[in-house]
Amino acid sequence: MVYFQLSRVGFNCGLDKNECDKYPDFCIECVKTQIKRFGLDANPNIKITLIDSEEKRIKLFQDIIWQKFLDVLNIKHILLMVKDSGLPIVNYPISGAGVDVELLTGFIQANITFSESSDTLKNIENNGNNHQFYEFQYHTFNILLKNRELIRICLVLDHKSSESLKILVTEFLSDFEDRYLHKLEKLISKGKLSFQDTIDFIIETFNIKLVFPMTLTHTILPDRMEAIKKNPIQKAIIDFASALLASKQFFFIINLIDEVQKIVNIDANKILYEIYNLLEQEIIIPTTIESAENKILKFQESQAIRLAHNELISPIIANDDAMDELKEKAKNMSEEEIKKAIDSFVKKAETAEKALIYKEAQREYEKALYLATGFDFHEDIGRISFMVLELDKKIKSLELEYAQTAAEKAEKRKDYIKAINYYKQSLRILQDAAIFDESESKIRKFEKKITNLQKYL
Repeated sequence: MVYFQLSRVGFNCGLDKNECDKYPDFCIECVKTQIKRFGLDANPNIKITLIDSEEKRIKLFQDIIWQKFLDVLNIKHILLMVKDSGLPIVNYPISGAGVDVELLTGFIQANITFSESSDTLKNIENNGNNHQFYEFQYHTFNILLKNRELIRICLVLDHKSSESLKILVTEFLSDFEDRYLHKLEKLISKGKLSFQDTIDFIIETFNIKLVFPMTLTHTILPDRMEAIKKNPIQKAIIDFASALLASKQFFFIINLIDEVQKIVNIDANKILYEIYNLLEQEIIIPTTIESAENKILKFQESQAIRLAHNELISPIIANDDAMDELKEKAKNMSEEEIKKAIDSFVKKAETAEKALIYKEAQREYEKALYLATGFDFHEDIGRISFMVLELDKKIKSLELEYAQTAAEKAEKRKDYIKAINYYKQSLRILQDAAIFDESESKIRKFEKKITNLQKYL
């Protein structure tokens, strides 16, 4: 049996407090009774908080999310070690703090040895389960350390840890050892073992995605867009995020909050709450700098090969008279004229893209990129390459959405041949594009779908 405990699960009793005779004195007992009806345990250490209005509920979550954000901003480096030997098993830098892990682990071992042998344990807090927190200074950083049965965690912090972060660390250690117990036992008995597959769990637990570079989704459903327009804070967030992405490949939440606050006089925690909601709805999407740079690099390499063979990205303009004319004109243009032409093509492309005329936008972007590449304007090449890559992703997203929807509808009609063809089309888009996050899991999903549907033929 696996036993689960639920944290921060909300429950709406469905009654108006003004019409309930038991409110507020018997609310807790009433909720416990309802919990038992759901087949859940209402054990003695359960904590139930009464929130008697929607405003208070939202305020509670605003404060919780804001504290999460402050905590992750404080973390500069996460280090997991085997408790007894001090052997590092996960070394995860969050910022460019430049921590020397070898020196740090030696410093930690020396401090723990001294602390445990000293009569007065300096800066140590006991949390009541014989697993202590160790806190001390290391260069300009604050170190938060905690042991469990098999592992030790070290957080390199800018400032002293909050109580909420300490609680999170305690929960993380327990969950990590339970989740990866077999792997940890194997490591201790047989030696070195990779724990790279645990990084996602660390990112999720410590909310590290909140400090990741962010982009916007390329397709927002009409009803979702209508809801955003009715929410002035979310509308401002999307507008400012779009403005930041016009000049950069991604943005950071902290910068987005600053930009919104310059225009909208509202508390930062309220802005973050709406950003968090957009993250949950996958309208704002976390990525990594390495991922964004790799995509652009691959795109530029592909572009260089095409240009070397006098080819263009899109076959649309391969026989375009305007493109041929541009090639001839470019031979006699000055550097200043080229710069002006690039800006002009980019503006036309952006206008076409906003009007959803994607093929026209693609045509104009590629003219700008052709000139930038020919004159070796590195900054313009990077900027326009990203714009073309994002537009290509937007087009592919629409193609993928159409093919997937068509496949699902055909499957429901039991038209299995058509369903298989559309799933194969979806598969080709993912395999050819290689620009989608989590494309591997989607590829596996479509391959499984095709295999299952083929059984009906």
